[in-house]
Amino acid sequence: MSNENQTPTTPTEPAQRSDSTSPFLNSPLPQGTPQGQQQSLQQEFNDAPISNVPKYNLPRGAGKTGNVGDTTHFGYQTVKAEDKAQKVAEVFHSVASKYDIMNDLMSFGIHRLWKRFAINMSGVRRGQHVLDIAGGTGDLAKVFSREVGPQGRVVLSDINESMLNVGRDRLLDAGCTNVDFVLANAETLEPFADNSFDLLTISFGLRNVTDKDAALEAMYRVLKPGGRLLVLEFSKPVFEPFSKLYDFYSFTALPIMGKLVANDAESYKYLAESIRMHPDQRTLKSMMEQAGFKNCDYHNLTGGIVAVHRGFKL
Repeated sequence: MSNENQTPTTPTEPAQRSDSTSPFLNSPLPQGTPQGQQQSLQQEFNDAPISNVPKYNLPRGAGKTGNVGDTTHFGYQTVKAEDKAQKVAEVFHSVASKYDIMNDLMSFGIHRLWKRFAINMSGVRRGQHVLDIAGGTGDLAKVFSREVGPQGRVVLSDINESMLNVGRDRLLDAGCTNVDFVLANAETLEPFADNSFDLLTISFGLRNVTDKDAALEAMYRVLKPGGRLLVLEFSKPVFEPFSKLYDFYSFTALPIMGKLVANDAESYKYLAESIRMHPDQRTLKSMMEQAGFKNCDYHNLTGGIVAVHRGFKL
C-alpha cells in the first residue's frame, strides 16, 4: 500500500443534463442519433451499427506532444510514434470477441477483484457524471451505471471500435440506459468539455497510450474541481522471487492461452511486453502530479502485479 491516505475534497454535484446536448461534449450531439439516453431508443440503438454513434476519432498522431519523440515502443519493438496507435488498434480488433474470456483465464478471475477494489475507491455517488476511458467491454461502466442512478450519467469511451461495439452491446443488453458510447482518443479527450466529470477511470488502458503525459493532462482538463482520477493498471511486482515467477508465466503461458482460446499468440506476447514497458508505481505517481493532480497515492494489489493510482483535481 502507499503511504499517503489523505481524504480529499468531496466531488461536487453535476449540472443538470440538457435534452438536446451532452454536458460532456464541446458541441451538440447529432440530432436523432441514439445514445442510450432514453428507454424508447433502446431497440433502435441495439440494432444500429456503431457508425451511427458520433465518431470523434482524431488523425493518426494527433495529440502527440514533445513528451514523445519520433519513435516509441510497441511492446519491445521500436516503432514510429505515429504508428503505435494503429498497431495497438490491430491487437484489440483481433482479441475483442474473446477479451473477457481471456481476462478470466489469464488472471484466474482475480481481475474482477481488482476492479471491485478500484470501484470501492472511486467514491462514486448518485447523480454524478463518470467517464470510463479505454473502457472496452464495459466492466466498470456497468457498475457505475447502477451507482449513479437515473439522474447520473456514464460515458464509456474507447479509441477501438471493435471493443466499444462489445461494450455497447453488453451494457444495452443489461438495461443500462444512462450510458453514452463515444469513440475518443485518450491523448486529447477532444470531444469532452472542460470540467465535465466527477470521476474518471482508466482500467488496463494507460499502458497502450502513446503519449501518457498528454493523456493525463487531458484527463485533468475534463475533470471537475473536486473530482478524482483512478488508474487501474499492471505495475511492477514488489517481491523479486514473485517477479521472476510472474515473468515466466507472462512470457510462456499467456501466448499459449492466446493461441488456444483467441487464435492469437502475438497479441498476448505484446500484452506481456507492454506491461514491462509501462512506468512503475512511483514513476506513474510522479507523472500524475506533473499533470496537476493532488493528493496522489497508489495501492499495490496481488504483490504489485496491479496497482490502483488515485489523484484529485482540487
